[in-house]
Amino acid sequence: MSLPPTSASCVPGSTAGSSSPEPAPPRLGSVCAIHRPNLFPRLSTLAKLYAADRWIVLDDVQFVRRDYQHRTRLASLRDPCDRQWLSLSTHLPRGRSTLILDARLAQPHRCRRRVAGLVRQHYGRSRHWDAVHGVLEPVLDRFSATDRTADIAETSALALLSSVGWRGEVLHSTARRTRDGRSQRLADLAATTGSTVYLCGTGGMRYLKVEPFAEHRITVVPFRTPTIAPVWQAAHEVSALWALASTGPSSLAEALRGVASAQQNSTESHA
Repeated sequence: MSLPPTSASCVPGSTAGSSSPEPAPPRLGSVCAIHRPNLFPRLSTLAKLYAADRWIVLDDVQFVRRDYQHRTRLASLRDPCDRQWLSLSTHLPRGRSTLILDARLAQPHRCRRRVAGLVRQHYGRSRHWDAVHGVLEPVLDRFSATDRTADIAETSALALLSSVGWRGEVLHSTARRTRDGRSQRLADLAATTGSTVYLCGTGGMRYLKVEPFAEHRITVVPFRTPTIAPVWQAAHEVSALWALASTGPSSLAEALRGVASAQQNSTESHA
C-alpha cells in the first residue's frame, strides 16, 4: 500500500485488520494545523493534527537539521526513557538555505533498511505489531518512488493518522501566495484554505502575532496536550509509534478523540 504525499485527503485505513479503530465520521469544520512534515511524528504533534480538520503541510520553508523533518526518537516498549534516534541521511543541495521540499535522501536504500530494521527491533514483539506494521509498510513502499526526505516524512505522518481513523484534509503550502513575515504567512495560509480557526502549539504561541489572523477573521487557539496519563508523559519527546505499539490503535484513537473533544470546547470558548 502506498501513500502519495500530495493527496488532498488522508490515506486509506490501516492494514492492521480487526485491531484498527472505526473510521471517524467526516468533519465539516474549518480548523487547521500548519506543520512541517515530521518523520513518525511525536504524539504531541499527532494529537494536534488529529484535532484539526485540515493539515497544511509546511514544506517550502528552510530545512532544519536539528528538527524532526528527517529524524525521530524511538522509545523502548518496556521503558519509554530508553530511546534511540532514527534518522534519514539527508543531502541539502543548497546548504543551510535548502527548503524542506528540496532536501534529498543521501542513501535511500540504506535509509529504508534502517527504518525497517529499527522499527521492527523496537516494536516487533508488541502485541500490536500488526498496527505498527500497517504504518510502516506504506513508508517503506514510498522509498521506491521518491528520494525526497519530505515525502517519506509526510507519508509516515499520514500513515499514523490513518491508523487512528483521522479523515481530515491534507493541503500544502507550496505555490500558495502569502505575505512575508512568520505570522503573516501562517495567517495567509490559513485564509487561503478557508480555515477560520488556527491551532497553535505552545512553542508557536511564544512568537505568534494574532493581528494578521484577526485581519482574516481567523481565531488563534492554543493547542495543549495532556500530561497526566502515562501515554502522554513522553508525548513531546518520542515518536507516536511508541504509543501505538504500547496501547494499540483503538486505545490510542480514543485518547486522541478525547484531546480533540477538549480542544473543540476550547475553540468554542475562544469564538
